[in-house]
Amino acid sequence: MSKLISVSLSPNTQKDDVSLAFKLIFSTRKGGTKKLERLFRNYFGFRNAFAFNSGRSSLIAILKAMEIKKGDEVIMQSFTCNAAVNPIRYVGATPIFADIDENLNISLDDLKKKITPKTKAIMVQHTFGNPARIDEIKEICSEKKIYLIEDCAHSLGAMYKGEFCGFFGDASFFSFGRDKVISSVYGGMVTINNELLIDGVSSFQKELKNPSVFWTIQQLLHPVLLNKIILPLYNMKIGRMIMALFLNLNILSKAVTKKEGIGILPKYFPKKMPSSLSYLAINQLKKLEDYNNHRREVAQYYNHLFLKGEIDSNNIYLKYPLFVDNPSEIINKLRKHNIYINDGWSGSPIVPPSTELDKVCYKLGSCPKAEEISKKIILLPTHINISKKDAKKVFDCLENIRQNR
Repeated sequence: MSKLISVSLSPNTQKDDVSLAFKLIFSTRKGGTKKLERLFRNYFGFRNAFAFNSGRSSLIAILKAMEIKKGDEVIMQSFTCNAAVNPIRYVGATPIFADIDENLNISLDDLKKKITPKTKAIMVQHTFGNPARIDEIKEICSEKKIYLIEDCAHSLGAMYKGEFCGFFGDASFFSFGRDKVISSVYGGMVTINNELLIDGVSSFQKELKNPSVFWTIQQLLHPVLLNKIILPLYNMKIGRMIMALFLNLNILSKAVTKKEGIGILPKYFPKKMPSSLSYLAINQLKKLEDYNNHRREVAQYYNHLFLKGEIDSNNIYLKYPLFVDNPSEIINKLRKHNIYINDGWSGSPIVPPSTELDKVCYKLGSCPKAEEISKKIILLPTHINISKKDAKKVFDCLENIRQNR
């Protein structure tokens, strides 16, 4: 049976991560969160770091510290996840969507058009690890006296003009979700560059409660059950059935819930970062440089195969974007070769495509470039468990599909 190739099924997990997660299920190791914050600060040179149980909780902490509330507007790009939208709605503010450019990042021209007297902040996503033109956006924010938030959920370790992404905004947040740059299944971090916001984030963090023990064990079970039971059987129908069963029985958690598709955050946000998940994140953070170098190598190999030239070394290539005429058809055909690339980033300007756009304040037609790209994009895997041989198989299958239309 051929190897399963996937863009999002617990992609970063290695044997040491699985072993650690299993041990942590039966452990009460404390002190992990402070240790993670300290390591994060030291690794990147940030002056501060505040851990939360997700990128969503991290963004809520920032918005609260900025005193963003009902009547305020936050500009963000379209072609994003509803997980980045709903924290804005959670604090009562209105997300305003700007279109994107050819790099899948926010369009500066459309951004400028969307600024109003109600605009309190601009949130900039570095899509799939490709840095946005953050210095130019910073100038706009400074001129207009608007807060700048960096969404670094895709870009841990990416650099722009010699600085790590996260050093430009008044505040920045990172995600350690199951398919992010490093993974503790759920987890997030806030860093603050505007010292006036430090007390607000710190106070908010202290006021939060820990997630339930059940929720924490759910996350620890994720790498164990996926790697020991689900993934070995995923090429067969039984593996997918077992995964569906575990999700339906709430043994495993979903990356994005159905309620989030209608603009409602689950009750386990916002919360503190559990110590046990912090230890998972620490284990992964120690491997960050190897992970990102590997992603760049695979992305360069894809570029070689697709005759595209040299990659941008500042980009960490969380995923490799490719534009095709019929994404759903190609996704289905690749699945027959045990290649699973349907991670939800296709079919809608706000993903997953099941998101009800009106419920997250998106008006169809408002961002035509994002809507066009969402209908043409597929994402190829670059993570640590993808070899050049795997990448070649993906390429060969795509070529075969193209030639046999």
